[in-house]
Amino acid sequence: MLTSQAFLFFLALLLLAALLEPLAERFRFPFSILLVLIGFIGSEACIRIFGVDTGIRWDNINSIISYVILPILIFWASIELDIKSLWGDIIPISLLSLPLVLVSAAITAVGVYYGINHPGFPWTAALLTGALLSAPDAAAVLSLLKKSNAPRRLSLLLEGESLFNDATAVVLFSILIAMALSGEQNSTWGSALMQFLSVFCGGLAVGAMIGIIAHVVLKVFNGTNVYVLVTVVSAYTSYILADNFLHLSGVMAVLSAGLVIGSLDRRLQRNEVKHFVDEFWRLAHYIAEALIFLLAGVTINLTMFTDQWLAILIGITAVLAARVIIIFGVFPLANHLPGMTPVPVKQQIILTWGGVRGTMTLALALSLPLSLSYWYTIQSIAYGVVLFTLFVQATTMNPLIRRLNLES
Repeated sequence: MLTSQAFLFFLALLLLAALLEPLAERFRFPFSILLVLIGFIGSEACIRIFGVDTGIRWDNINSIISYVILPILIFWASIELDIKSLWGDIIPISLLSLPLVLVSAAITAVGVYYGINHPGFPWTAALLTGALLSAPDAAAVLSLLKKSNAPRRLSLLLEGESLFNDATAVVLFSILIAMALSGEQNSTWGSALMQFLSVFCGGLAVGAMIGIIAHVVLKVFNGTNVYVLVTVVSAYTSYILADNFLHLSGVMAVLSAGLVIGSLDRRLQRNEVKHFVDEFWRLAHYIAEALIFLLAGVTINLTMFTDQWLAILIGITAVLAARVIIIFGVFPLANHLPGMTPVPVKQQIILTWGGVRGTMTLALALSLPLSLSYWYTIQSIAYGVVLFTLFVQATTMNPLIRRLNLES
Protein backbone atom coordinates (compact mmCIF):
# COMPACT_ATOMS: atom_id res chain seq x y z
CA MET A 1 0.00 0.00 0.00
CA LEU A 2 1.06 3.59 -0.61
CA THR A 3 2.26 5.45 2.45
CA SER A 4 0.59 8.56 3.81
CA GLN A 5 3.54 10.63 2.52
CA ALA A 6 3.02 9.32 -1.00
CA PHE A 7 -0.71 10.00 -0.85
CA LEU A 8 -0.21 13.61 0.30
CA PHE A 9 2.57 14.05 -2.25
CA PHE A 10 0.30 13.07 -5.14
CA LEU A 11 -2.57 15.19 -3.84
CA ALA A 12 -0.25 18.21 -3.85
CA LEU A 13 0.99 17.41 -7.38
CA LEU A 14 -2.58 16.97 -8.67
CA LEU A 15 -3.63 20.31 -7.21
CA LEU A 16 -0.60 22.04 -8.69
CA ALA A 17 -1.28 20.47 -12.09
CA ALA A 18 -4.92 21.61 -12.04
CA LEU A 19 -3.84 25.17 -11.17
CA LEU A 20 -1.30 25.24 -14.01
CA GLU A 21 -3.51 23.62 -16.66
CA PRO A 22 -5.01 26.95 -17.89
CA LEU A 23 -1.46 28.18 -18.47
CA ALA A 24 -0.71 25.13 -20.63
CA GLU A 25 -3.88 25.69 -22.65
CA ARG A 26 -3.06 29.35 -23.16
CA PHE A 27 0.32 28.55 -24.69
CA ARG A 28 -0.99 25.42 -26.48
CA PHE A 29 1.41 23.28 -24.48
CA PRO A 30 0.33 19.61 -24.12
CA PHE A 31 -0.93 19.09 -20.57
CA SER A 32 0.63 15.62 -20.45
CA ILE A 33 4.10 17.13 -20.84
CA LEU A 34 3.38 19.55 -18.00
CA LEU A 35 2.32 16.63 -15.77
CA VAL A 36 5.56 14.75 -16.45
CA LEU A 37 7.59 17.87 -15.64
CA ILE A 38 5.62 18.50 -12.44
CA GLY A 39 6.14 14.90 -11.33
CA PHE A 40 9.86 14.97 -12.05
CA ILE A 41 10.55 18.40 -10.50
CA GLY A 42 8.34 17.65 -7.50
CA SER A 43 10.07 14.36 -6.68
CA GLU A 44 13.54 15.86 -7.18
CA ALA A 45 12.67 18.80 -4.94
CA CYS A 46 11.36 16.51 -2.18
CA ILE A 47 14.41 14.29 -2.19
CA ARG A 48 17.29 16.64 -2.98
CA ILE A 49 16.13 19.93 -1.45
CA PHE A 50 13.88 18.96 1.45
CA GLY A 51 15.29 15.47 2.08
CA VAL A 52 11.78 13.97 2.23
CA ASP A 53 11.08 10.43 1.03
CA THR A 54 8.04 10.45 -1.28
CA GLY A 55 7.16 6.92 -0.17
CA ILE A 56 6.68 5.64 -3.71
CA ARG A 57 7.84 2.05 -4.22
CA TRP A 58 7.79 -0.03 -7.39
CA ASP A 59 5.92 -2.89 -5.77
CA ASN A 60 3.03 -0.51 -4.95
CA ILE A 61 2.60 0.78 -8.47
CA ASN A 62 1.68 -2.43 -10.30
CA SER A 63 -1.52 -3.25 -8.43
CA ILE A 64 -2.71 0.37 -8.38
CA ILE A 65 -2.34 0.68 -12.15
CA SER A 66 -3.91 -2.70 -12.89
CA TYR A 67 -6.88 -2.58 -10.51
CA VAL A 68 -7.57 1.13 -10.09
CA ILE A 69 -6.35 3.18 -13.05
CA LEU A 70 -6.72 0.88 -16.09
CA PRO A 71 -10.46 0.18 -15.62
CA ILE A 72 -11.15 3.92 -15.38
CA LEU A 73 -9.18 4.75 -18.54
CA ILE A 74 -10.80 2.03 -20.62
CA PHE A 75 -14.37 2.40 -19.30
CA TRP A 76 -14.49 6.16 -19.73
CA ALA A 77 -13.27 5.96 -23.32
CA SER A 78 -15.75 3.19 -24.20
CA ILE A 79 -18.82 4.73 -22.56
CA GLU A 80 -18.09 8.11 -24.17
CA LEU A 81 -17.49 6.70 -27.65
CA ASP A 82 -19.94 7.85 -30.32
CA ILE A 83 -20.79 4.51 -31.94
CA LYS A 84 -22.96 6.04 -34.68
CA SER A 85 -20.22 8.40 -35.86
CA LEU A 86 -17.64 5.65 -35.56
CA TRP A 87 -19.63 3.18 -37.64
CA GLY A 88 -19.00 5.12 -40.85
CA ASP A 89 -15.27 4.40 -40.52
CA ILE A 90 -15.51 0.92 -39.05
CA ILE A 91 -13.29 -0.60 -41.77
CA PRO A 92 -10.16 1.55 -41.21
CA ILE A 93 -10.66 1.47 -37.43
CA SER A 94 -11.03 -2.32 -37.49
CA LEU A 95 -7.83 -2.61 -39.52
CA LEU A 96 -5.92 -0.34 -37.15
CA SER A 97 -7.37 -1.98 -34.04
CA LEU A 98 -6.55 -5.66 -34.34
CA PRO A 99 -4.45 -6.85 -37.31
CA LEU A 100 -2.33 -3.74 -37.70
CA VAL A 101 -1.62 -3.31 -33.98
CA LEU A 102 -0.21 -6.85 -33.99
CA VAL A 103 1.82 -6.06 -37.11
CA SER A 104 3.07 -2.85 -35.50
CA ALA A 105 4.09 -4.74 -32.36
CA ALA A 106 5.92 -7.33 -34.46
CA ILE A 107 7.78 -4.73 -36.56
CA THR A 108 8.79 -2.80 -33.45
CA ALA A 109 9.93 -6.00 -31.71
CA VAL A 110 12.09 -7.01 -34.69
CA GLY A 111 13.65 -3.55 -34.90
CA VAL A 112 14.38 -3.40 -31.18
CA TYR A 113 15.73 -6.97 -30.99
CA TYR A 114 18.18 -6.67 -33.87
CA GLY A 115 19.00 -3.06 -32.99
CA ILE A 116 19.99 -3.84 -29.40
CA ASN A 117 21.47 -7.25 -30.33
CA HIS A 118 22.45 -8.20 -26.79
CA PRO A 119 22.19 -11.64 -25.10
CA GLY A 120 20.58 -10.00 -22.06
CA PHE A 121 17.73 -8.75 -24.22
CA PRO A 122 15.97 -11.87 -25.60
CA TRP A 123 13.04 -12.16 -28.00
CA THR A 124 10.59 -12.12 -25.09
CA ALA A 125 11.89 -8.71 -24.05
CA ALA A 126 11.65 -7.42 -27.62
CA LEU A 127 8.07 -8.68 -27.97
CA LEU A 128 7.09 -7.08 -24.65
CA THR A 129 8.60 -3.82 -25.87
CA GLY A 130 6.67 -4.08 -29.14
CA ALA A 131 3.42 -4.78 -27.28
CA LEU A 132 3.60 -1.83 -24.89
CA LEU A 133 4.68 0.52 -27.69
CA SER A 134 2.00 -0.61 -30.14
CA ALA A 135 -0.94 1.41 -28.80
CA PRO A 136 -1.07 5.12 -29.71
CA ASP A 137 -2.68 7.56 -27.28
CA ALA A 138 -5.03 9.95 -29.03
CA ALA A 139 -5.70 12.13 -25.98
CA ALA A 140 -2.61 14.31 -26.46
CA VAL A 141 -3.47 14.88 -30.14
CA LEU A 142 -7.27 15.16 -30.11
CA SER A 143 -7.35 18.48 -28.27
CA LEU A 144 -4.81 19.87 -30.72
CA LEU A 145 -6.85 18.66 -33.69
CA LYS A 146 -9.98 20.31 -32.32
CA LYS A 147 -8.20 23.62 -31.72
CA SER A 148 -6.77 23.47 -35.25
CA ASN A 149 -10.23 22.84 -36.76
CA ALA A 150 -8.86 19.74 -38.46
CA PRO A 151 -11.37 17.41 -40.18
CA ARG A 152 -13.62 15.63 -37.68
CA ARG A 153 -12.85 12.31 -39.35
CA LEU A 154 -9.21 12.47 -38.24
CA SER A 155 -10.30 12.74 -34.61
CA LEU A 156 -12.72 9.82 -35.00
CA LEU A 157 -10.09 7.60 -36.61
CA LEU A 158 -7.49 8.36 -33.94
CA GLU A 159 -10.02 8.07 -31.09
CA GLY A 160 -11.41 4.74 -32.30
CA GLU A 161 -7.95 3.36 -33.00
CA SER A 162 -6.66 4.44 -29.60
CA LEU A 163 -9.53 2.82 -27.67
CA PHE A 164 -9.42 -0.59 -29.35
CA ASN A 165 -5.63 -0.61 -29.70
CA ASP A 166 -5.25 0.01 -25.98
CA ALA A 167 -7.29 -3.08 -25.21
CA THR A 168 -5.50 -5.22 -27.81
CA ALA A 169 -2.07 -4.09 -26.61
CA VAL A 170 -2.92 -4.85 -22.97
CA VAL A 171 -4.13 -8.36 -23.87
CA LEU A 172 -0.96 -9.06 -25.87
CA PHE A 173 1.24 -7.58 -23.14
CA SER A 174 -0.47 -9.65 -20.42
CA ILE A 175 0.01 -12.90 -22.34
CA LEU A 176 3.68 -12.13 -22.98
CA ILE A 177 4.23 -11.22 -19.32
CA ALA A 178 2.70 -14.52 -18.24
CA MET A 179 4.95 -16.39 -20.69
CA ALA A 180 8.03 -14.50 -19.51
CA LEU A 181 7.34 -15.16 -15.83
CA SER A 182 6.54 -18.84 -16.36
CA GLY A 183 9.49 -19.43 -18.67
CA GLU A 184 7.29 -20.66 -21.52
CA GLN A 185 9.34 -19.06 -24.27
CA ASN A 186 9.11 -21.93 -26.75
CA SER A 187 5.38 -21.74 -27.40
CA THR A 188 4.36 -22.06 -31.03
CA TRP A 189 2.86 -19.12 -32.88
CA GLY A 190 -0.33 -21.13 -33.31
CA SER A 191 -0.79 -21.78 -29.59
CA ALA A 192 0.05 -18.15 -28.77
CA LEU A 193 -2.53 -16.95 -31.31
CA MET A 194 -5.20 -19.28 -29.92
CA GLN A 195 -4.49 -18.08 -26.39
CA PHE A 196 -4.71 -14.46 -27.54
CA LEU A 197 -8.05 -15.01 -29.28
CA SER A 198 -9.56 -16.95 -26.37
CA VAL A 199 -8.50 -14.35 -23.80
CA PHE A 200 -9.56 -11.51 -26.12
CA CYS A 201 -12.98 -12.90 -27.11
CA GLY A 202 -13.68 -14.33 -23.65
CA GLY A 203 -13.13 -10.92 -22.09
CA LEU A 204 -15.53 -9.36 -24.62
CA ALA A 205 -18.22 -11.91 -23.74
CA VAL A 206 -17.86 -11.35 -19.98
CA GLY A 207 -18.06 -7.58 -20.40
CA ALA A 208 -21.11 -7.82 -22.65
CA MET A 209 -22.87 -9.97 -20.05
CA ILE A 210 -22.08 -7.45 -17.28
CA GLY A 211 -23.24 -4.61 -19.53
CA ILE A 212 -26.59 -6.30 -20.24
CA ILE A 213 -27.15 -6.98 -16.53
CA ALA A 214 -26.37 -3.32 -15.78
CA HIS A 215 -28.85 -2.27 -18.49
CA VAL A 216 -31.62 -4.37 -16.89
CA VAL A 217 -30.86 -2.92 -13.45
CA LEU A 218 -30.97 0.64 -14.80
CA LYS A 219 -34.34 0.03 -16.48
CA VAL A 220 -35.82 -0.94 -13.10
CA PHE A 221 -33.97 1.48 -10.81
CA ASN A 222 -33.65 4.98 -12.17
CA GLY A 223 -31.74 7.86 -10.65
CA THR A 224 -28.53 9.83 -10.87
CA ASN A 225 -26.68 8.18 -7.99
CA VAL A 226 -27.85 4.71 -9.00
CA TYR A 227 -26.63 5.22 -12.55
CA VAL A 228 -23.17 6.32 -11.42
CA LEU A 229 -22.84 3.46 -8.93
CA VAL A 230 -24.00 0.89 -11.47
CA THR A 231 -21.40 2.09 -14.01
CA VAL A 232 -18.63 2.04 -11.39
CA VAL A 233 -19.60 -1.44 -10.21
CA SER A 234 -19.85 -2.65 -13.82
CA ALA A 235 -16.38 -1.37 -14.70
CA TYR A 236 -14.61 -2.96 -11.75
CA THR A 237 -16.73 -6.13 -11.57
CA SER A 238 -16.13 -6.92 -15.24
CA TYR A 239 -12.39 -6.39 -14.83
CA ILE A 240 -12.00 -8.46 -11.64
CA LEU A 241 -14.36 -11.23 -12.77
CA ALA A 242 -12.60 -11.68 -16.12
CA ASP A 243 -9.04 -11.18 -14.91
CA ASN A 244 -8.94 -12.81 -11.47
CA PHE A 245 -11.58 -15.53 -11.65
CA LEU A 246 -11.87 -16.52 -15.31
CA HIS A 247 -8.29 -15.68 -16.38
CA LEU A 248 -9.53 -13.74 -19.39
CA SER A 249 -8.83 -10.19 -20.45
CA GLY A 250 -10.10 -7.77 -17.81
CA VAL A 251 -9.44 -4.83 -20.12
CA MET A 252 -11.54 -6.31 -22.93
CA ALA A 253 -14.30 -6.99 -20.40
CA VAL A 254 -14.27 -3.35 -19.27
CA LEU A 255 -14.25 -2.18 -22.89
CA SER A 256 -17.19 -4.41 -23.81
CA ALA A 257 -19.20 -3.45 -20.71
CA GLY A 258 -18.67 0.25 -21.41
CA LEU A 259 -19.71 -0.07 -25.06
CA VAL A 260 -22.88 -2.00 -24.15
CA ILE A 261 -23.89 0.41 -21.39
CA GLY A 262 -23.02 3.45 -23.48
CA SER A 263 -25.05 2.28 -26.48
CA LEU A 264 -28.08 0.84 -24.64
CA ASP A 265 -28.57 3.21 -21.74
CA ARG A 266 -28.10 6.62 -23.30
CA ARG A 267 -31.77 6.48 -24.22
CA LEU A 268 -32.75 5.84 -20.59
CA GLN A 269 -30.99 8.92 -19.26
CA ARG A 270 -32.60 12.24 -18.61
CA ASN A 271 -30.47 15.22 -19.58
CA GLU A 272 -29.50 16.02 -15.98
CA VAL A 273 -28.54 12.36 -15.35
CA LYS A 274 -26.48 12.19 -18.53
CA HIS A 275 -24.68 15.40 -17.63
CA PHE A 276 -23.86 14.20 -14.10
CA VAL A 277 -22.64 10.78 -15.27
CA ASP A 278 -20.50 12.33 -18.01
CA GLU A 279 -18.94 14.78 -15.58
CA PHE A 280 -18.28 12.06 -12.99
CA TRP A 281 -16.42 9.83 -15.46
CA ARG A 282 -14.65 12.77 -17.04
CA LEU A 283 -13.27 13.75 -13.62
CA ALA A 284 -12.32 10.14 -12.82
CA HIS A 285 -10.53 9.87 -16.18
CA TYR A 286 -8.80 13.21 -15.64
CA ILE A 287 -7.43 12.07 -12.27
CA ALA A 288 -6.40 8.61 -13.54
CA GLU A 289 -4.61 9.99 -16.60
CA ALA A 290 -2.94 12.72 -14.56
CA LEU A 291 -1.69 10.13 -12.06
CA ILE A 292 -0.10 8.08 -14.84
CA PHE A 293 1.88 11.03 -16.20
CA LEU A 294 2.77 12.22 -12.70
CA LEU A 295 3.99 8.72 -11.87
CA ALA A 296 6.08 8.76 -15.02
CA GLY A 297 7.66 12.05 -13.98
CA VAL A 298 8.26 10.85 -10.42
CA THR A 299 9.88 7.59 -11.54
CA ILE A 300 12.03 9.10 -14.29
CA ASN A 301 15.71 8.57 -13.60
CA LEU A 302 18.20 10.61 -15.59
CA THR A 303 20.45 7.55 -15.84
CA MET A 304 17.83 6.13 -18.18
CA PHE A 305 18.88 8.66 -20.78
CA THR A 306 22.60 8.35 -20.16
CA ASP A 307 22.90 4.57 -19.81
CA GLN A 308 20.09 3.52 -22.15
CA TRP A 309 20.26 6.30 -24.76
CA LEU A 310 21.07 3.93 -27.62
CA ALA A 311 18.22 1.57 -26.74
CA ILE A 312 15.87 4.58 -26.57
CA LEU A 313 16.96 5.80 -30.03
CA ILE A 314 16.46 2.31 -31.42
CA GLY A 315 12.99 2.18 -29.86
CA ILE A 316 12.00 5.57 -31.31
CA THR A 317 13.23 4.56 -34.78
CA ALA A 318 11.43 1.21 -34.63
CA VAL A 319 8.13 2.82 -33.54
CA LEU A 320 8.27 5.46 -36.30
CA ALA A 321 9.16 2.86 -38.92
CA ALA A 322 6.33 0.59 -37.81
CA ARG A 323 3.84 3.46 -37.96
CA VAL A 324 4.91 4.47 -41.46
CA ILE A 325 4.72 0.87 -42.69
CA ILE A 326 1.24 0.11 -41.33
CA ILE A 327 -0.29 3.40 -42.53
CA PHE A 328 1.31 3.86 -45.96
CA GLY A 329 1.62 0.14 -46.60
CA VAL A 330 -2.05 -0.68 -45.96
CA PHE A 331 -4.26 2.34 -46.66
CA PRO A 332 -3.41 2.71 -50.38
CA LEU A 333 -4.80 -0.84 -50.77
CA ALA A 334 -7.57 -0.55 -48.16
CA ASN A 335 -8.93 2.58 -49.89
CA HIS A 336 -10.21 0.32 -52.68
CA LEU A 337 -12.18 -2.00 -50.37
CA PRO A 338 -16.00 -2.01 -50.84
CA GLY A 339 -17.69 0.34 -48.40
CA MET A 340 -14.44 2.06 -47.49
CA THR A 341 -14.36 5.85 -47.64
CA PRO A 342 -10.83 6.57 -48.91
CA VAL A 343 -8.37 8.16 -46.52
CA PRO A 344 -6.44 10.82 -48.50
CA VAL A 345 -2.64 10.94 -48.40
CA LYS A 346 -2.65 14.14 -46.33
CA GLN A 347 -4.80 12.49 -43.68
CA GLN A 348 -2.53 9.44 -43.77
CA ILE A 349 0.37 11.74 -42.91
CA ILE A 350 -1.53 13.09 -39.89
CA LEU A 351 -2.45 9.55 -38.81
CA THR A 352 1.22 8.58 -39.05
CA TRP A 353 2.55 11.57 -37.12
CA GLY A 354 -0.41 11.48 -34.72
CA GLY A 355 0.56 8.04 -33.41
CA VAL A 356 1.65 9.55 -30.12
CA ARG A 357 2.43 7.18 -27.26
CA GLY A 358 1.22 8.17 -23.82
CA THR A 359 -1.01 6.91 -21.05
CA MET A 360 -1.27 3.21 -21.92
CA THR A 361 2.42 2.84 -22.78
CA LEU A 362 3.40 4.40 -19.46
CA ALA A 363 0.85 2.33 -17.54
CA LEU A 364 2.21 -0.91 -19.01
CA ALA A 365 5.82 0.17 -18.48
CA LEU A 366 5.11 1.01 -14.86
CA SER A 367 3.49 -2.40 -14.34
CA LEU A 368 6.53 -4.40 -15.50
CA PRO A 369 7.50 -7.04 -12.90
CA LEU A 370 10.88 -6.28 -11.33
CA SER A 371 11.72 -9.97 -11.46
CA LEU A 372 12.40 -9.65 -15.18
CA SER A 373 16.09 -8.89 -15.65
CA TYR A 374 15.43 -6.60 -18.62
CA TRP A 375 12.59 -4.55 -17.10
CA TYR A 376 14.71 -1.41 -16.75
CA THR A 377 15.73 -1.43 -20.42
CA ILE A 378 12.13 -1.85 -21.56
CA GLN A 379 10.93 0.90 -19.22
CA SER A 380 13.70 3.25 -20.36
CA ILE A 381 12.71 2.67 -24.01
CA ALA A 382 9.05 3.29 -23.16
CA TYR A 383 9.82 6.54 -21.34
CA GLY A 384 12.08 7.72 -24.15
CA VAL A 385 9.48 6.98 -26.84
CA VAL A 386 6.67 8.66 -24.88
CA LEU A 387 8.73 11.79 -24.21
CA PHE A 388 9.79 11.97 -27.88
CA THR A 389 6.25 11.63 -29.17
CA LEU A 390 4.94 14.19 -26.68
CA PHE A 391 7.72 16.77 -27.04
CA VAL A 392 8.26 16.37 -30.79
CA GLN A 393 5.22 14.85 -32.49
CA ALA A 394 2.46 16.42 -30.36
CA THR A 395 4.01 19.89 -30.34
CA THR A 396 4.49 19.92 -34.13
CA MET A 397 1.00 18.66 -34.96
CA ASN A 398 -0.55 22.11 -35.42
CA PRO A 399 2.17 23.40 -37.80
CA LEU A 400 1.88 20.16 -39.80
CA ILE A 401 -1.91 20.54 -40.11
CA ARG A 402 -1.46 24.11 -41.33
CA ARG A 403 1.28 23.06 -43.75
CA LEU A 404 -1.00 20.42 -45.26
CA ASN A 405 -3.93 22.90 -45.46
CA LEU A 406 -6.20 20.62 -43.43
CA GLU A 407 -7.75 23.38 -41.33
CA SER A 408 -11.48 23.63 -42.00
